[in-house]
Amino acid sequence: MSRPNILILMVDQFNGTLFPDGPADFLHAPHLKALAERSVRFANTYTASPLCAPARAAFMSGQLPSRTRVYDNAAEFASDIPTFAHHLRSAGYQTCLSGKMHFVGPDQLHGFEERLTTDIYPADFGWTPDYRKPGERIDWWYHNLGSVTGAGTAEITNQMEYDDEVAYHAARKLYDLARGNDERPWCLTVSFTHPHDPYVARKRFWDLYENCPALEPRVEAIPFEEQDPHSRRLLAACDHESFEISPEDVRRARRGYFASISYVDEKIGEIVDVLERTGMQDNTVVLFVSDHGDMLGERGLWFKMSFLEGSARVPMMISAPGWKPRRIDTPVSTLDVTPTIASIAGVDIALVRPWTDGEDLGPLVRAEAGRGSVPMEYAAEGSEAPLVGLRAGAYKLVVCDKDPPLLFNLDADPDELHNLAGDPQYQDDLTRLTAECEKRWNLVAFDAAVRESQARRWVVYTALRNGAYYPWDYQPLQKASERYMRNHMDLNVLEEKQRFPRE
Repeated sequence: MSRPNILILMVDQFNGTLFPDGPADFLHAPHLKALAERSVRFANTYTASPLCAPARAAFMSGQLPSRTRVYDNAAEFASDIPTFAHHLRSAGYQTCLSGKMHFVGPDQLHGFEERLTTDIYPADFGWTPDYRKPGERIDWWYHNLGSVTGAGTAEITNQMEYDDEVAYHAARKLYDLARGNDERPWCLTVSFTHPHDPYVARKRFWDLYENCPALEPRVEAIPFEEQDPHSRRLLAACDHESFEISPEDVRRARRGYFASISYVDEKIGEIVDVLERTGMQDNTVVLFVSDHGDMLGERGLWFKMSFLEGSARVPMMISAPGWKPRRIDTPVSTLDVTPTIASIAGVDIALVRPWTDGEDLGPLVRAEAGRGSVPMEYAAEGSEAPLVGLRAGAYKLVVCDKDPPLLFNLDADPDELHNLAGDPQYQDDLTRLTAECEKRWNLVAFDAAVRESQARRWVVYTALRNGAYYPWDYQPLQKASERYMRNHMDLNVLEEKQRFPRE
């Protein structure tokens, strides 16, 4: 068999606890459920960082934010960092992106040969946090709980308009790839912004969840003073005191979120349908993943930016030729995507390994090897110093120089309600995992690097906004003179070439 094509389907802010072995039963997601049946499902996948740009730079490169220097949603992703698109392209693949990747900086391709849409979020330094002002809320771009109180229905929104476009261009590209005008194998990445808040959905999806059993959170809101220090900071960053969140607000927000999953499931179905109807499915790897999760009102928390399960755990599944569908419970990371797909594509893994903090999951899938501790980092809004985390076996440890450690046994306490860090019975586990953190991270140096990056960007952004402004936002190229029929083309040749299949 020839080298496989690769279709990556990425969504935004999909809570991995709703994906224990494919979509939860209550979710109306028939296309994702069908994909799960023919995939290896990684039930305990963790984001490298629970925020869009850092998570996506880590997903693309297989490197943690401390290595990419993409600490937050306004930190530049440097052009000299290898991504899976670079590795595949070097190996002879054509690479294409339709949708969101939240690249910050003048490079809006990062190894993709073609990009079909612009991004939904800005590419400049405007969303830079400032550790020099702890507790400051930057109101014009920080999350607030208006996404919760404003949940409901709409037939068009900013995000729907974007994802409708992403799906259209992705389907059109698949048809073009099927025509075979380029003989190289391909990697198409399709990245949606749903089910990211605001929690608004088209009525036909909203109506699917009229009597949904999951509209109530599993864990009721924890009083502010009883939350852990980082969760208190996140609530303050979301301006929680300005909003009175009623139980009905919570139910409507969760309903809108579930409806948005059904919306994006339909978009994924459209794309997979084209793959099947063009006969490319049997030789195409399909990978489904999210960048990070959403707390969805659990414990009274919303959105991401936390290492708690709803925010840090994401769905991931891979359908690949030769991979027998099954569930794998071993914790893995979105960092593992780059080495895994490179390996599947036949790239020499020795050429990839120096440039990734992740692991090739092939040996795990084949039961030839395990997977080490899964690392996570966070150093953006709502924090005042970097947080780091490890998922190792049943345990999760979260460390920050500003806070006491958090240690959870997820097998015994999946809702993370009991911090074991002060329990004498678990001191050996705490000591062991703390030593692993100290070996991996120098938190003082990490904090200094983040502060320096923020300070530089505050100078540069202010300067670039003074006078004439040249945006970095990606402008999709539409070569109208090369589309459909033009007078430098032979009509007969064109019509024959563009028809697929020919019977």
